[in-house]
Amino acid sequence: MRATMTLSVVILASAGIGHSVVSSLDADIARVDPFKDMKNRPRAGHGMNVLLVGTDGRDRITERERRRYRLGGAPCHCTDTLMIVHISEDRERASVISLPRDSFAQTPPHTDRATGRTHQGHPLRINAAYAEGGPQLTVRTVEHMTRVKIDHYLEVDFTSFMRTVDVLGGVKICTARPLKDSFTGLDLPPGTHALKGGQALQYVRSRHIDADSDFGRMKRQQRFLAALVDHATSSGILLNPLRFRDVARAVLGSVRADRGFGADELLDLGRAMRTFSPSSSEFTTVPVAQMGYVVKGIGSTVKWDPVKAERLFRAVRDDKPLATAPRARSTAVRVEVAPQQIRVHVENGTTTVGLAKEMDAGLAATGFRTTGRPTTAANRATRRTVITYDPRWDRSARSLAAALPGSEMRAVPGLGPTLRVTAGADFREVRRVRAENPGQGEFGVVRGDEVGCS
Repeated sequence: MRATMTLSVVILASAGIGHSVVSSLDADIARVDPFKDMKNRPRAGHGMNVLLVGTDGRDRITERERRRYRLGGAPCHCTDTLMIVHISEDRERASVISLPRDSFAQTPPHTDRATGRTHQGHPLRINAAYAEGGPQLTVRTVEHMTRVKIDHYLEVDFTSFMRTVDVLGGVKICTARPLKDSFTGLDLPPGTHALKGGQALQYVRSRHIDADSDFGRMKRQQRFLAALVDHATSSGILLNPLRFRDVARAVLGSVRADRGFGADELLDLGRAMRTFSPSSSEFTTVPVAQMGYVVKGIGSTVKWDPVKAERLFRAVRDDKPLATAPRARSTAVRVEVAPQQIRVHVENGTTTVGLAKEMDAGLAATGFRTTGRPTTAANRATRRTVITYDPRWDRSARSLAAALPGSEMRAVPGLGPTLRVTAGADFREVRRVRAENPGQGEFGVVRGDEVGCS
């Protein structure tokens, strides 16, 4: 009885301290009103939806940090990162959906914040909505495209990101291969690394490590979030009001949030996360139908798959898990790069009519992004199938070679991102391949406890 009473007093005292210290932070939060005068919004679903926006914010970085972490250049005043974070109504699950920053988007009618002129809806890349209409147009565009009602808006810049990671004491990340990006300065050898603020920023910003580009960066951002949730929930931070205050102060001291996101909401999230485990979080990226979708006046964009994207966001609206039951074991060969991310052109190096067309169809059926227009090679006496590739896309070439067993690989500097296959007389069939960690179901969902070393 004495032990129970003592524990009760401690819990009540902690709750009281927690609310008082977090309430005092309300004044530190920079406020925005992304929902002002918004009409015709989607119907509210179950659970809570937070639009997490990452801006470059490099104008607040010190000159020393700029040089050390390769943060030069003028800020673009756009969104580098867009994620919808859904917290289930029972507060037992968090679903994180990444929206590619180059997504082809259609804005609703709005007023340009720079010129004051009223615009009808028009196409743009989704990350440009912020520069044109700030948080409000960003929220309206996301809601317009997803039909998911956004309950809260949280904007994080470089400074708040680094401070948060440092206050947490760093976040452990594991990589099975070297990660090197000359643009951000990231240079991680294989192994486990405890990344502090600046190095963590390099990790989540890097998109020149391989041919995965922005999609590889989004995967690393999801991996980092999973590791951060695991660290926050397993280290006792959320059970210690003073540590919780320090972390909250680091986060809220340099973020922007909507007027309704305050101490009560932060405490609600903190309490929910106390029961979280890595398996409580799930991560995915909106399904894509076409990379390099060219739009006049905009350039190359990423086009969503309308059918799969609608099913994904319907699951969010209905507060359902995105991950399916554990998938059945596949006989497909595991490769480093998903075939959906590899562009391939096929040519016929033999006199066999229709051979290149057969290979092109087989590669497309396995998921490779073929041109669909095979051609005839100059040399019609090719005995062994040849894969010609730019050395910068060597991982993609190895994945393609796994689908074409016995093929020869030839590196040609300057060839570019599209791999070329010359079908030889030895070609028989395309072997099925899949990415090492493709995720579950049609949305490619990965749970936090499935994020390993890769």
